[in-house]
Amino acid sequence: MIFGRVKPLDAILATAEKKSLKRSLGAIQLTLFGVGCIIGTGIFVLTSVGAQKAGPGLILSFVVAGAVCVVAALCYAEIASMIPVAGSAYTYSYAVQGEFLAWTVGWALLLEYAVGASAVSVGWSNYFVNTVMERSWGIDVPDWLSAGPQALGGAVGGFINLPAAVIALLMTGLLLLGTSESAKFNAILVAIKVTALTAFVILTLPVMDPANFEPFAPAGMFGGIGSGVGIVGAAATMFFAYVGFDAVSTAAEETKNPQRNVPIGLIGSLAICTIFYMLVSAGAVGAIGGAPIMGPDGVPYNAGPALSAACATAQYADALVCSPEPLAHVLQEIGYGTTGNLIGYAAFIALPSVILILLFGQTRIFFVMARDGLLPEALSKIHPKWQTPHVVTIITGLAVATAAAFFPVGALADIANAGTLYAFAMVAIAVWQLRKTDPNRPRPFRVPAIGVIASLTVFGCVFLFINLPLEAILVLPIWTAIGVLIYLAYGRRKSHLGRGIVEVHEPEIHDIQPTIPGVDEDRASDPNANRPLT
Repeated sequence: MIFGRVKPLDAILATAEKKSLKRSLGAIQLTLFGVGCIIGTGIFVLTSVGAQKAGPGLILSFVVAGAVCVVAALCYAEIASMIPVAGSAYTYSYAVQGEFLAWTVGWALLLEYAVGASAVSVGWSNYFVNTVMERSWGIDVPDWLSAGPQALGGAVGGFINLPAAVIALLMTGLLLLGTSESAKFNAILVAIKVTALTAFVILTLPVMDPANFEPFAPAGMFGGIGSGVGIVGAAATMFFAYVGFDAVSTAAEETKNPQRNVPIGLIGSLAICTIFYMLVSAGAVGAIGGAPIMGPDGVPYNAGPALSAACATAQYADALVCSPEPLAHVLQEIGYGTTGNLIGYAAFIALPSVILILLFGQTRIFFVMARDGLLPEALSKIHPKWQTPHVVTIITGLAVATAAAFFPVGALADIANAGTLYAFAMVAIAVWQLRKTDPNRPRPFRVPAIGVIASLTVFGCVFLFINLPLEAILVLPIWTAIGVLIYLAYGRRKSHLGRGIVEVHEPEIHDIQPTIPGVDEDRASDPNANRPLT
């Protein structure tokens, strides 16, 4: 039975204890981890993308996306406090919905973390090339070296985005050195980002023009399924601006007092970032306007040749929706050129923290999947000196750098959102299921009105998913199908759970062979599986 293998919670906790990671993170570090990952490309780079989809209604788009994250965060807080081990949504699904669905969740999280890290790398490259190299140092970086093929909307293409690839590899190297060292570096970058956004808000809010908010929703509330435009369409894209709070839960196994600190890190980081997003988007649109460029059918252009051609004209050259570095651009337009450059430098300095934490989340999920036997166990090796999963970190870093070198930021963000929304929905279902199947297990944090909150989370995730661009919607089922083939060819045969290798807490029951649904059937065909659980 493909849906029958469910790994007991006690076994998951025992596995983590046997091959565990060093616990070194506290509540403040976790909150900074979340803020460091959340505040990044979504606000520094994708503000212009969101404005093109929704116009001034971008402010409401952040509210819609944030509302989904709030209910999802509550679900994450409860289950992460119950299961304080690495693996995030993958581990939670394994304990409740079974191995097969857990695999699909872990596979989908590759779209969130690895593809997301690639998107942020491309966003960092935009600030590096435009603010640092060209405007500050007067060095003209050719398109073929700073943009992937068709990365400029389809009208103009480069060959390779070398800066994006380099920054991804540098963050991979830092992550190899250790979690505590990475957290300290991240805390410094978080301070820079928060300072930069605070300065932006202070300078833009006083010069807001109410006329810039009219019409508020030029593309309407709903652009239609697969259109990717309108307030909800922009919310589906700007959801990427919130991706990262769940990375806090991937650090549960490396957290001191996780039952207390994980919920604080999740909810605290989300609250801080939501306030910033609303203020920053209001300041950007109110200061210089955020009207989208409309097509002949009265619908905003999506990224592509038509939008690129319009942005190349004198009429739209200074428009918010055409800027690859929107926050710096806004300040330059209202007379704060020097401060605008400083904002650009802040993004240049601070965006690497987002790459760092997305890489962190991805490597920890692959680490746990390998520890469970679903991926080659060599990936779960821990470096004797640095105490980090170095093999999977190197492989992930190379993959992220490759994607960053050849794909545009907008497309990467939408693809990352598709995987994230699926994982969030599965976590909400898992929390609800655990209330019924394991009601007596201690819950240091309990979601109020779990039936309502879980339902809202699932509905919100599906709602945003169908409002992504059609291309991003299609990626998830295709990617999932590839993952299922890999699972059937390798993971199902090598799975520790399927082979009866399940760690338990009590030594006196080592020789007992309990019945595990969906596993005993597989043992009959596996001569190596009929042995005591260890």
